[in-house]
Amino acid sequence: MSLTERESEIVALLRRDPLLGSEAIAGALGTTRAAVNVHLSNLGKKGVILGRGYVLGDGPSVVVVGGANMDVKARSTRSVRRGTSNPGSSALAPGGVGRNVAENLARLGTRTHLVAAVGADPLGDQVLAATSDAGVRVEHVRRSPHATGTYTAVLDADGELLVAVADMRATDELAPADINPARDLVAAASLVVLDGNLAAPTLGYALDLAAAAGVRVVLEPVSVPKAEPLRDLLDPARPVYAVTPNRDELGALTGRPVRTERQLGSAVDDLHARGASYVWVRLGERGSLLSGPDGQVLLDAVPTGEVADVTGAGDAMLAAFCHAVLAGESEAEAAAFGHAAAALTIASTHTVRPDLTDRLVRRHV
Repeated sequence: MSLTERESEIVALLRRDPLLGSEAIAGALGTTRAAVNVHLSNLGKKGVILGRGYVLGDGPSVVVVGGANMDVKARSTRSVRRGTSNPGSSALAPGGVGRNVAENLARLGTRTHLVAAVGADPLGDQVLAATSDAGVRVEHVRRSPHATGTYTAVLDADGELLVAVADMRATDELAPADINPARDLVAAASLVVLDGNLAAPTLGYALDLAAAAGVRVVLEPVSVPKAEPLRDLLDPARPVYAVTPNRDELGALTGRPVRTERQLGSAVDDLHARGASYVWVRLGERGSLLSGPDGQVLLDAVPTGEVADVTGAGDAMLAAFCHAVLAGESEAEAAAFGHAAAALTIASTHTVRPDLTDRLVRRHV
């Protein structure tokens, strides 16, 4: 974390008295109230203080940089018949991979900041309000001139995803200049999560910010089309802590076949060679493969019982992994914790379970 000498002095005063006002701080330091207010504002941007009352952010924090949108979920009441209309139901809910990961993290109890873009429209207002109400800090969510993105998913009667269409222009056009105001926040973070929905130059800039500050990065490829442009970003010169693809995304990230176990292992080794300390490959009902400096481990999926909705399970899995790592658990333990969070999410009709807590997940590990 990069603090100026004056900022460090203010933090020391606030540790002794979090209710100290800016006038009192100015008197103690022999400076002006206006100057103190500037320093307090900068400390807020760096995530060191969390608002009025000057609550200090001493615990681990995560900065999630990625997509935020409104989900439109349509579910058929019986097995879908293609080429015709099907009876069913539909619902709106805040979504986006980055936003979902951030909300899951906040609900699990990790201090979380979201860097994203939504439109200056009613949908954007709803997404921001719901995300903030869940405990995510949203000061660095940009209001885009484009409409708030939408993710339209069509689910079969059993909750399985049939097709999805993403309209993510606001996220697609999030540029390095939009990330730059959060550079101090990134530098102060314990972990940065990057969502592959971002444009490659923006992801590259965020990777460089984190690398310069020595902050660990988790990269989520999102999908095969989104994973392919990420191939050139992975480089030993700016190593990442973890990459979290499924089997097909692993193939897209590496340009290698991944049909057999040997091919999968070679593709994982390729990501290690390009600077990924951990590669966590999701294998669906088979569980996952976690590969790291100490070798590989296969983790079984946690039984889910009845599937209510698969949407958001991967986001919960990733968030829970990050939460557990920051709590001091090993990567294998954190991955098992992630599987439990995914199972709980699949059993819920919500993309992010509103009752998700650390305690709830631990009961299912």
